[in-house]
Amino acid sequence: MDTTSVVSLKKQINLLVQDNDYSQAAKAYDSLGKLYHRQYGYNKYTMDSYLSSLKYYSLMGDSLGYYNQYLVIGDYYSQDYFMHAYAQQYLKKAQQYFERTHNMPKVIEARLGLDNIAQHQESMPPGLKTHLRETERLSVKYNQPYSQAYALSLLANTYSRAKQPDSAYYFASRSLIISNQLKVNWLIALNHFYLGLVEQFREHSLAAIEEYQKSYDLSKVENSLGMLRELSRHTADSYSRMGDYQNAYEWSMKMQDYTVQFYASEQTKSIRLQELDSQIETLAVEKQLIEEQSRNQNVLNSALFIGFIISVIGVFTLAYLRRQQKLIDHQHTVIAQQQIRQLELKSLRAMIEGQEGERSRIARDLHDGLGIQLSRIKLFIEAHQEELPSSVKEPLNQFLDEACTETRLISNDLRPYALSTFGLVPALEDLVQKLNLVNKTKLILDHYGEMPPLGDEAAVMIYRVVQELLNNALKHAHAQVVTVQLMVNEETTLISVDDDGLGADFDHLLSKGNGIANIQSRIAYLGGHVMWQSEVGNGTSVMISLPMQKLQKSEVVA
Repeated sequence: MDTTSVVSLKKQINLLVQDNDYSQAAKAYDSLGKLYHRQYGYNKYTMDSYLSSLKYYSLMGDSLGYYNQYLVIGDYYSQDYFMHAYAQQYLKKAQQYFERTHNMPKVIEARLGLDNIAQHQESMPPGLKTHLRETERLSVKYNQPYSQAYALSLLANTYSRAKQPDSAYYFASRSLIISNQLKVNWLIALNHFYLGLVEQFREHSLAAIEEYQKSYDLSKVENSLGMLRELSRHTADSYSRMGDYQNAYEWSMKMQDYTVQFYASEQTKSIRLQELDSQIETLAVEKQLIEEQSRNQNVLNSALFIGFIISVIGVFTLAYLRRQQKLIDHQHTVIAQQQIRQLELKSLRAMIEGQEGERSRIARDLHDGLGIQLSRIKLFIEAHQEELPSSVKEPLNQFLDEACTETRLISNDLRPYALSTFGLVPALEDLVQKLNLVNKTKLILDHYGEMPPLGDEAAVMIYRVVQELLNNALKHAHAQVVTVQLMVNEETTLISVDDDGLGADFDHLLSKGNGIANIQSRIAYLGGHVMWQSEVGNGTSVMISLPMQKLQKSEVVA
């Protein structure tokens, strides 16, 4: 992206807004969003631009532009699995409007957006193939080659998932011809990807890799992180089937990098929370309206009080009405604040569930995919030890051991086996033991009281908090000894992490560090409190207090 173009476009937008030319401002914001997307891929700046475009179309009363922007936002949200529910809301509202206005090209776009979401579900709707064929026929009828190519591409993926490679190949090839004529790079890349899936289904791994590479090169130019992640995963699988485990390992590492970039980046988190933030802003506006109504009511009450001051009954009546109005206003304000707090908690839950869910998925992929393949290679080599020369056998065994170890360490760090199998305390003991093996600093874990069964969410969050505190102590404190203590009773769980290191100015760090902010947000979500005590040169002490009621696993009554 040309930075000069962005700066120039922003200046143009400011002038358009100052001149109240909202129609051109809306179009300019849409163009700005596309510029940002070319540079960053899936990012919050593009979403901010699209939502600003939506606002100015609304101010103009331009329904066509307004609901067309609904299509754009719905399609953009569909790139992220966690935003599919919001994407469906935008696309359905757009489809309803364009059906009322008999705008069939836009109806076709909305249908394709909803079908794209449906074909990514674990269990595809039974009527999806029929619906896509009907959409493709409508695209031909209304001379919409772009929509026709997209519908054929979605049909290719649908038949591929149904394990019908011949039909998938037919539709992907047709879509590729139209896509090349239209020069739509992202759609060309998508069709090469589906052709690669067909070749892999036919056990033609080399041909599949060639198709994946064509798709990868185009997706790299388009900066499509989601597509690059899927291509890396399937390329690794094809190399693994060919027995080229070195390339399989390298592509698996690429897949992990793209996954982290897409799901763990601040850009992606911001987009997921943007819809909830907009709801919070709506409630804030409603709160302002209530306060404005309250002020207007107070003015009216004052006028009535002056008008009826000579009447004792009127005075008492007005006083009563004012008290009632204030009570109602106060109730509205409290309700609005509670709703805002609930949305903030939903926002935090969405972020944490997204992080932990993706960590678990990557850990499973590494353990069940690459880890098993590496183990099979090791067993095969051990069974043929005598056939290999010594100069090859020893380095090969060493490389395999290192690869297996690295895979296990990455998988365990993403989703600790001890946590999901044995619970929080054994998981922490395992963590401390492993850190003691690789660090000069001595780590000690003391546990007092019986820890009841914890909910999965609470156990994961407590584990991550302690892990973050230990990493901070090992990385920054340069301590000789770090002590972790868990003290449990029926009402409260207390956790302390103390070190004898350098100490720090936490008044400055609490307002600056992202890691510390993450700890605070997780503890606050569990209803607890965290306190830092530190002096430069005298070590650091962190004390966490958590209510047991929110930590324990809930029992389902039959």
